[in-house]
Amino acid sequence: MAERAFITRKTLARVEQGDPGVSMGIYASVLFVLGMADRIGGLVDSSTDRLGLQLEDEQLPQRIRPRKARS
Repeated sequence: MAERAFITRKTLARVEQGDPGVSMGIYASVLFVLGMADRIGGLVDSSTDRLGLQLEDEQLPQRIRPRKARS
């Protein structure tokens, strides 16, 4: 598979281990060789990134003053 993806066996092993230092182009090549190229869009879909969405929510401004009570 490494030969078909034009990468070394060492790089393929890093892909299999989920090494974040491997470029997205390498992951795309491996997915293409596996016949899973259509899944590349899912990798970059921010709506499926739960942690990213949670971190984004934490950075939203918080209400500083409490609401006034209605009389």
